[in-house]
Amino acid sequence: MLDQVVERMQKELKSKEFDGSLKFDCGADGVVVLADGTASREDRDTDCTIKITQDNLVKLLTGKLNPMTGVMTGKLKVSGEMGVAMKLGKLLA
Repeated sequence: MLDQVVERMQKELKSKEFDGSLKFDCGADGVVVLADGTASREDRDTDCTIKITQDNLVKLLTGKLNPMTGVMTGKLKVSGEMGVAMKLGKLLA
């Protein structure tokens, strides 16, 4: 499932700019890292990390989970530079 997320993010990154680096940490399911204009499953240090389940990541990317609601309900946890996480909205719009 995360491979499809990486493919989708790669398409978005071709037409939209994303400054900074961000990691979706899905625990045992793996990671999705957005950095240097690409999306990958390779784990690395990033400016911002979002801890989220794989299912909730899919909901977030398909608009079925509001980011603010996700934070308030504990479905996602943001650490690091919050500004980088805020830029994600432009990428997904």
